[in-house]
Parts: sequence; C-alpha cells; structure tokens
Amino acid sequence: MNLAGAVARDRAIVVAVGTVGMDIERKAYYEKELDFRISRSYGPGRYDAAYEQKGRDYPIGYVRWTETRNMEAFVALLAENKINLSPLITHRFPIEEASRAYELIAGRIRELFLGVVIQYSGSAEAVRRLVVLNKASSAPAYVTGVNVGLLGAGGFAFSTLIPAMKTSSNTWLVSVCAATGSHAQHAASKFGFRNCTTDEDGLIHNPEINSVIIATRHHLHARQVLAALGAGKHVFCEKPLCLSEDELREISSSYLEILPAQRPTLMVGFNRRFAPMIARMKAFVSTVSEPLALHYRINAGYLSPDHWVNNPEQGGGRILGEVCHFVDLLAFLASSTIVEVSARPVGNSPRYSGDNVVISLRFANGSVGTICYLANGDRSFSKERIEIFGGGSTAVLEDFRRLQLIRGGRKETIQSRWRQDKGHRAEWAAFSQQLVRGGNPPIRFEDIVCSTLATLHIQESVGTG
Repeated sequence: MNLAGAVARDRAIVVAVGTVGMDIERKAYYEKELDFRISRSYGPGRYDAAYEQKGRDYPIGYVRWTETRNMEAFVALLAENKINLSPLITHRFPIEEASRAYELIAGRIRELFLGVVIQYSGSAEAVRRLVVLNKASSAPAYVTGVNVGLLGAGGFAFSTLIPAMKTSSNTWLVSVCAATGSHAQHAASKFGFRNCTTDEDGLIHNPEINSVIIATRHHLHARQVLAALGAGKHVFCEKPLCLSEDELREISSSYLEILPAQRPTLMVGFNRRFAPMIARMKAFVSTVSEPLALHYRINAGYLSPDHWVNNPEQGGGRILGEVCHFVDLLAFLASSTIVEVSARPVGNSPRYSGDNVVISLRFANGSVGTICYLANGDRSFSKERIEIFGGGSTAVLEDFRRLQLIRGGRKETIQSRWRQDKGHRAEWAAFSQQLVRGGNPPIRFEDIVCSTLATLHIQESVGTG
C-alpha cells in the first residue's frame, strides 16, 4: 500500500484487491491527493442476499458487470482461448494424490510452484450422484423396520431429530442427503448412516428406504413430500408441511388419490402434542363437558430480518414456520377442529419482520383460543405458557417444566427439574411404532390439513386485517 502511494502520480487511483494491510502512511497519499479504493470480490451482487440467494438480478442497463456476468465473461474468454492460464499453472495432481498438492504448498516438497491444480475424474453428473458408503455404520443393508432416508442435515436435525431417531430400536439410518457432500458425509459419520449422498431423487427412490424424513428449508417441503408420496414412501415432514394453499391442495389431492390399503403414512413434526405434560394436561381437560378457554403465550425471542426463516421465498416467515406448532397444539387440547381465525400484528417495526402477533381461534365445539406470539420480550423470561379454563377447572403449563392442574380447590403440581421434554422422542416413537405395528396414524391427516390451513389463513388475516 505504501509502495503504491510512493510510485503513483498526483491524484492517481490506488485499488486494493484482496486482503491487504490498511496501515497507510498518510504523507504520500495526502501530498498527492491520491484516491484509495477497495475492490469487493467478484463485483456488484457480492454479499447481497437478494442477488446471491434469491436470484434477483440487477438490470443490465444500470449495472453492466455483476458478479455473475464477470464470471460468465471470464469463462467465455477461457472457452475462446483468449486467456492463457498455462504460465500460471506449475503443477497438476489427480484427486487421488491431493495430499501431495498440500505438501507442496506447505513447503514439505522442495519445489518452486505458482498455481497448483487438483484434477477430478469423471463427469459432473457422476459427481452429483456420488454415494459414499460409511464403513463405520451399524445399519444393515435392509431389514424390516423403519429404514430412514433423511433429506437435510441442518442444526435441528443434528441436535434433536436424529438423536430422537437413534433412541428407537426399530429405526435404521440408511442414507442422508445434504446440499454439500462434506456436510452429508459429516452427518453420516457422526450418526452412523449407512451411506451419504447429494442426490435427493436417488435417496427418495432408493429401494432400501421405506421412510423419507424431510428436514430441509421450508420452501422445499411441499415438493419433497409429493415426490416421496409418489415413490410410495412413508413421510415424516418437519413443520411446516407447505407454504401456500395451492401446495396444500396438491398434497391433499395426491395423498387422498392413493387407495387406503396402499396409502403411506404422512406425518408432520408437531411434536408438542406428544410431550408427557401435554398428555397429562389433555387427560385432565378432556373430562370437562363445556367449551374451553385456551391461552398460549410464546416469548419467541428476536430473529434478525435477514434470517432465512424470515425470507418469504425460503422460510415463509415465522407464522408459517413456527406458529403452526401452537395452532396444532391448541386444536389438540381443545379436541376440536378450527373453524375461524383472526390475527392482528402488534408493535411491529421493520426490526421485527412482523413477528409480533395476537391470534384468535374459534373451534367447532365452541372453545376459543388465543395465541400471543411475541419477539419483542426479554429472552431470559420463560418461553412458553399455556392456560386452560373450563368447567370449574384450570390447567397451567409453564415452559414444559411445571404443570399445575387445579379443580375443586385441589392443586396437583408436576415438575420436571432436569429435562424439558417437548415430545420429540415420543413423536418419533409414535411414528415408527405405527409403521411397524400398523394402526391409525399418530396424527390424523385431517388434523394436519386443518392446522396447516388455519396457519395459512392466520398469515392472510395479519396481512389483510
């Protein structure tokens, strides 16, 4: 930087490309009135989520050279032999000898080098369909039971979903598919999947797999559910089932067109209804013969507007992505279908991405529920609280740790001091046991459709008033 300042003429432009030191000597730049600029890698569009992730291009009449157009122009020049990179490349190694390339640039091989290229064999299609066998896996090639193919290996799958599967004696982890091969292989080695892949279609149609588990980003759920059902697989889809009423209609039509005797199980990850304390709560209020008043308060916590869940195209927003949990749970506790919804935003500045909402639900049996979903509170306060009133009875659940059941002046308190159980293990146990033993699905298809449709209309109500 300082050498550039010394050799530049008056009022010249000095451009920093890449990562360089910024300790500039003022004298040379001041006396010559030099113009210092930093070049962002690749050009306009870099670090812009709307451009890079959502595909919103810049109009060519306003931005001629975007990140993509720069790359296209360079590749075109290579194809036309107008750029010769040969003088820059001093060594080439096949992928099988990649370790030698690193030994060279680390200085363990005493040779002069400039550009070092690692060459991959095979076609791009062959690489895309690569399946890596995990030698450390304990999963047999095929057995009777729940033979799992997992789509998506993100944080929730790692921390909650896969550990819940591994507690089941009749579940076998056959294959995991992720967007990148390294991520898929990490999941396979960590949890013992028999193989890993980046080929979604290959996993869905793998004859060794009878159950497809969907834990990808929300915008992919509907398409993957339809593909798995079409392949005759049982489906466990993390919430939400879909992001639009058209997608819900297509899933419903496809599912109901399958003959009942051949119809696979379709389940959505509404885990809270399987929590032990919820089971106690439901049994307590099920003896009440009059409509219930239910209130659910969620101190959801702040989520950045640029988080993928708040991206309408990928996550659909927190109402579709998270509030569906609480809609389903109140319907389960009320033992009735939802017939009317209304919702109002509260205190929503652009900071909150519409996350603060108060919802009213009316049920067919006359019960009424409210959901207060709030991102503007203090995270140190409890996250979830459910209160139910009816027939001279009161039930209160605080954060899935403390349940109070009150009737006739008598109070019963159930506490879980060491573990907050939101039903993930019981949910998987119910799904896997139903596949092995038969019987009714853990969640009726009609209930899944009702909760999903109600949530879609809650979002509509917030938008339209």
